Amino acid sequence: MSQLQTAFQAAVIQVQQRSQRPDNATLLRLYGLYKQASTGDNAVPKPGFSDMVGRAKWDAWNKLRGMSAEDAMQQYLDAVAALDD
Repeated sequence: MSQLQTAFQAAVIQVQQRSQRPDNATLLRLYGLYKQASTGDNAVPKPGFSDMVGRAKWDAWNKLRGMSAEDAMQQYLDAVAALDD
């Protein structure tokens, strides 16, 4: 496992264990980056109109289409580091 992957996994755990919840925009950004890093491009059908949370998550992930897993991991790490600023 690469150093980037190890740091990414540690950051995921760090976010889950935070005592203070980040704002919704930050959570959506982290979600999209996590999904892009761990799964790749979004190939899931867009949720229906009545599923607003699902659509927001889908949009956050879909915006990152074409980004490499390594870039997504690095941006996730940068976003987590910015939470502590």
